[in-house]
Amino acid sequence: MNPGKTLLIILLANLFIGTSVFAQDAEEDLYNQSCTSIMLGKEATDDGSVITAHTCDAYYRTWLEFVPAQKFERDTTHKVYWGTMHTHTRWSRNGLELKGEIPEAKETYAYLNTAYPCLNEKQLAIGETTFGGKKELKNEKGLFQIEELQRIALQRCTTARQAIKLIGELIQEYGYGDAGECITIADPKEVWQMEILGEGPDNIGGVWAAQRIPDDHVGVSANISRIGELHLDNPDYYMASENVYKVAKKMGYWDGKEPFKFWVAYSGEKPFTIREYFVFNTLAPSLNLDFESEELPFSVKVDEKVNIKQVVALYKATYDGTEYDMTKNLKVTKKRKNDDGTETVDTVISSAAHPWLSYYRRKLLNALQEDVIDFHRPIAVQYCAYSWIAQLRDDMPDEIGGKVWFSMDVPQLSPRVPIYCGNLSLPESYYICGQDHFSRESALWAFRRANRLAMVNWGSAKGIVLPEVEKYENKVFDEINYVETRALELYEQDQENAENGEDTQLCKEYLTDYSNDNARSAINRWWELGDELWVHMRWKF
Repeated sequence: MNPGKTLLIILLANLFIGTSVFAQDAEEDLYNQSCTSIMLGKEATDDGSVITAHTCDAYYRTWLEFVPAQKFERDTTHKVYWGTMHTHTRWSRNGLELKGEIPEAKETYAYLNTAYPCLNEKQLAIGETTFGGKKELKNEKGLFQIEELQRIALQRCTTARQAIKLIGELIQEYGYGDAGECITIADPKEVWQMEILGEGPDNIGGVWAAQRIPDDHVGVSANISRIGELHLDNPDYYMASENVYKVAKKMGYWDGKEPFKFWVAYSGEKPFTIREYFVFNTLAPSLNLDFESEELPFSVKVDEKVNIKQVVALYKATYDGTEYDMTKNLKVTKKRKNDDGTETVDTVISSAAHPWLSYYRRKLLNALQEDVIDFHRPIAVQYCAYSWIAQLRDDMPDEIGGKVWFSMDVPQLSPRVPIYCGNLSLPESYYICGQDHFSRESALWAFRRANRLAMVNWGSAKGIVLPEVEKYENKVFDEINYVETRALELYEQDQENAENGEDTQLCKEYLTDYSNDNARSAINRWWELGDELWVHMRWKF
């Protein structure tokens, strides 16, 4: 193809197709599936923490807040709403639909309220990924969507097992009205994967199964049902609804003779994606897993203990340098003159190419190549609203032991800020979403603006953005032990003050200040970075 014509097509792709902020239609964009949760048991990590995580890879709200613990009078009810994931601020109620009420608990725990509520003050954390399941199972007459089940569990439970049992009871009594969902539930001692579906058109109930990740294993949930055989005679590792076999028989998913596998009966799709394979292969390369296999293990033992930096790196993955590299085909030729006057033709990645191209732009650029390969969606995607990684530790007080490493927008391009179980508040800009319009009051747009500008000229801009991310994260990693040691001293001082009749929150106030200062610093820097990237682009149009 004529080089001038190639350049023209690339420029037109930049101007008229651009970088997709949100996902294309799922039927067109085969690598567009939402949310990834990585789980690690306490013996799989170098500091003994239990880990679960969540990427909210869709057009959901980005505001968040800490909801305080509360006490309620007798006969108080808890109102169950649908639509909470699409409100614009923590004060807004537009778009909410009241679906019903259930009895309120006498007391509730404080929790971090994200689109999918994620962490409470007792170090209970819940991640989420949607797998859909068989469509005929969905019954919207059920009361609960998954985000409300997460909220109630965080308000009322302190352990993963308690949360699983409570959710199962609520589904049985009031019904589940959502599509197939997986929630990854962790406490400082263990982490479980729970998969939930409706019961079909005839019953307003639900069906579910839960499997524990062994303490020295890593598990991954990435929009595919993963639970296989159920060994319910081993309740230390397996739990399920009473109707788990009955519904499968009734719906014709299982004949009662073949060995029962939950994913076969209720999903039927291949039980893993590139994301499970990539994480397993990264942390347990000795297994030599085959991506072409029909099934991968539910979880695998890690070759070596994993540190938090490795988990953060996994969430930045776009498979660079592997056969699944998202920019592998997006190349152009460049001529350069040698010292002796001759010319050399190099094939390089186009400066317009990056791992998060929109579906149509990727199709257009790939059309310029002779050998086009299939692409698999990466873990880090451009339509991520927010993401977090939870570390839960039983050798510290809850206030300090539990934290999430929180990030807005593309996980590779935005730094992670620690938010502790002991946090009392968040920066004001976290209280405002930015999904429906640009706003300098919203933390989201500090990151989204800079990150989208970087994508326009990724070939050179990545050398500006990625070092900034590394700088901010390394700063926190380097100082976190000191911060937590100081927080522990203040916690002990709080305990002494309580014995003397003084009610102080020195530990919580310290952690709140530290977390919020980090968040504000990152937000301010990314606003500045966006300005710098505008200037950097001055010769690009």
